[in-house]
Amino acid sequence: MDLKAGLWQKQSLKLAMTQELSQAIALLQYTAQELNAFLESKAMENPLIQVEPTHVRAMDPRVDRIKSFSKSSQRELENWIEKIGEQTSTLEDHLLSQLIQYTDKQKHILKQLIGSIDENGYLGINCEEFASQSGISLESVEECLELLHALEPAGIGARNLQECLKIQLEKKKPVNQLAISIISDHFMLFADKKWKTIASLLGVNIKEIQKVFDEIQTLNPRPGAVFKRETSVYVIPDVVIRRVEDSVEVSVFEETVPKITFNESYYQELAAHGDGEVAKFLHEKQQDYHWILKSLEQRKETLIRVALKIVEKQQEFFRLGTQYLRPMTMREVSEELGIHESTVSRAVRGKYAQTPFGTLELRSFFTSAIQSTDQENASSQQAKDAIENLVKSEDKRKPLSDQGIAELLQESEGIVISRRTVAKYRDQLGIASSSKRKRFE
Repeated sequence: MDLKAGLWQKQSLKLAMTQELSQAIALLQYTAQELNAFLESKAMENPLIQVEPTHVRAMDPRVDRIKSFSKSSQRELENWIEKIGEQTSTLEDHLLSQLIQYTDKQKHILKQLIGSIDENGYLGINCEEFASQSGISLESVEECLELLHALEPAGIGARNLQECLKIQLEKKKPVNQLAISIISDHFMLFADKKWKTIASLLGVNIKEIQKVFDEIQTLNPRPGAVFKRETSVYVIPDVVIRRVEDSVEVSVFEETVPKITFNESYYQELAAHGDGEVAKFLHEKQQDYHWILKSLEQRKETLIRVALKIVEKQQEFFRLGTQYLRPMTMREVSEELGIHESTVSRAVRGKYAQTPFGTLELRSFFTSAIQSTDQENASSQQAKDAIENLVKSEDKRKPLSDQGIAELLQESEGIVISRRTVAKYRDQLGIASSSKRKRFE
């Protein structure tokens, strides 16, 4: 083997991901909220960038944002809120207010138990461990747990769903002993809807078990949730799509994105020093400003192009309604626009469109194609809507099997899908299997 040191020339072609290109890609996929945060951080590090705040702030549905208001705005908000019946009591406050009649020792234990209840109303500690760690007898803890179960709302302090339902049944008048027996001794069989087995074990008619099921449906599996306060969060659309006579107009909702301007006075002030390092710094920051401005324009242009293509390919949807959503893929849109599929994906990520049929996520317009007996294929959303409608109108005493739904879809809707696909879509829609949908009366 000949190993020698030397110099050789070699040509190669590589795509270099520059900082500017990376930034442009990031800006395209940013939601309005992420873009706001990015521009604000850029303004902090670049003194030549000025950010003009907007009057409308986009909100991420998954994140709670705290807003600051002027005194006058805050006063107006408080006046408005006073008109709404708001629940200010917490679950803990509500439970503590019911301890008046108990002894100091009981109150001491109950307060600790109440402090261990989660937002759904379930006790999150083990009684044996609690007794051991706190130096309280297990008998006293269990006695206080019984007192806790007697408080309102019914079912509070339960250690699991089975106990939660049992507590609520015991409080209902008149007491349904059959329901209590089924929940206490045959909970899993009941949950799995093996009612014939339960009927045989208890010697009752299956219709009586159906009545128990109907009663269980009226109970609250999360008794503490009524005290959970959730702030309403509104989705601000990135794109507005509206019908104007016989045409459809598309525009970008720019109010959610702050305007950026060049700080000319600061630039002139520093440039007047004539220092070489300062001049270099100013040149870099000026380039950074122009590149962000260009990236924002590219983001807007790509977003509007993708939205226009969606409207073009989903004309029936915007004219007739959601049931006319046709199959469309990101690859299909990217090929027609002459851009990469990943660019389309980034453009629609986390963005919403205000349409004549409500505010919808842009990604929801992309659905897979399903074979149809007609010339054009159906979309997966059309299949799901059809499955939902069939289940709603079925005879609950003889619910449709997945195979039966597949056959009816082909006969009535012209949609050709397999039994397995029906089962998959049914699960996605949260629809139970035929055996669990069956009623016995």
